[in-house]
Amino acid sequence: MGEVFAGRYELVDPIGRGGVGAVWRAWDQRRRRYVAAKVLQQSDAHTLLRFVREQALRIDHPHVLAPMSWAADDDKVLFTMDVVSGGSLAHLIGDYGPLPPRFVCVLLDQLLSGLTAVHAEGVVHRDIKPANILLEATGTGRPHLRLSDFGIAMRKGEPRLTDTNYVMGTPGYFAPEQMLGEEPDFPADLFAVGLVTLYLITGRKPDAEALVRRFTEHGTPNAPEDVPEPLWQVIANLLQPDPYARFRTATGARKALAAAVELLPEPAPDEEPIEVFDQLGPLPPGFGPNGPCPGRDPAPDADEEPPPAAPAEPDPESGAEPGTESRPAPRSEPEPAALAPPQPAYPPTRPYTAPQPLPRPVPPPPGTPAGGAVPAPPPGRPKRPGPPPKVAVPVLVFALLCLAVGIWALTVS
Repeated sequence: MGEVFAGRYELVDPIGRGGVGAVWRAWDQRRRRYVAAKVLQQSDAHTLLRFVREQALRIDHPHVLAPMSWAADDDKVLFTMDVVSGGSLAHLIGDYGPLPPRFVCVLLDQLLSGLTAVHAEGVVHRDIKPANILLEATGTGRPHLRLSDFGIAMRKGEPRLTDTNYVMGTPGYFAPEQMLGEEPDFPADLFAVGLVTLYLITGRKPDAEALVRRFTEHGTPNAPEDVPEPLWQVIANLLQPDPYARFRTATGARKALAAAVELLPEPAPDEEPIEVFDQLGPLPPGFGPNGPCPGRDPAPDADEEPPPAAPAEPDPESGAEPGTESRPAPRSEPEPAALAPPQPAYPPTRPYTAPQPLPRPVPPPPGTPAGGAVPAPPPGRPKRPGPPPKVAVPVLVFALLCLAVGIWALTVS
């Protein structure tokens, strides 16, 4: 807790675990908000390529939980998403068991709405299951669903990262054509949606293989107990073993669901309300709703050594020596004036000596031969020091030339 990743994301506490990495609640120091950060180890090329695919998705839809940003630090990478605190559909079934039909229809409509946006981007999710469908903490209000975890999603036409005979996904939610090794397509996602819907309304994980055998050998079976017939017609179409007899698009399934909802009976007056509450729990010490608490020590950066302290310089006003801490003097009772020695306002650290300017050269008196000694000025008349003269370069060259000619003339004579 408290590790800063890539100088921006402070990992606060773990809130979940995916297939290839842990999910943390993190504080985004740039955007000043909490985010969910999935941290992965770059263990192999396949994992890294799947990370690249997943973080590249930018689907802006209220019922899709797609990555927002990403960062890398040494052997780890992460990408961030919105924090969704209401748990998953698996948590909801664990708390309440079978859900009321109209409540299931609301969830199914939102799931199909999000899936429509995903398919519009040419993406096949390939891992639709209750654990990957999250809920906002809305209490007893209208539920709000978010489709998440695009770790094995792929765009149609992209090369597969596994052998064609290897099926990717969660066992129990495979479409029949997936088991035969066909290329992933949108109807395979819709088959998984049908299994999830049956799970919500019965409270039990359906046996996909047994359902496929029943549909294949006996046609569409009758509606299970407690499943209204109009809703069963939609679910049965989603579960057709033949992908060409199934809904071809999520939009078509939504239209059929809207017609079925009109035929459902009204809910019973004593029906228990379904509450979606916060599953994450409180923030750890040192963090509040608006981020890290004031006065808290800043968290260290991941894999970063603290910088060495710069050598201190003496303070000319305080008189402190290098390496000492300057503190205000403790308050105490003042000493009597007779005993307290006078203190200067600013005690000097060392004697100050002003730089002395060079003396101005005195021109020789008339008649002094070239190269002769210049007589010293008479005593008692000190010359005022001044700045050295500013001599132009051509004048200096001319003076040196004259001096050289004078020396040569004396030598010849």
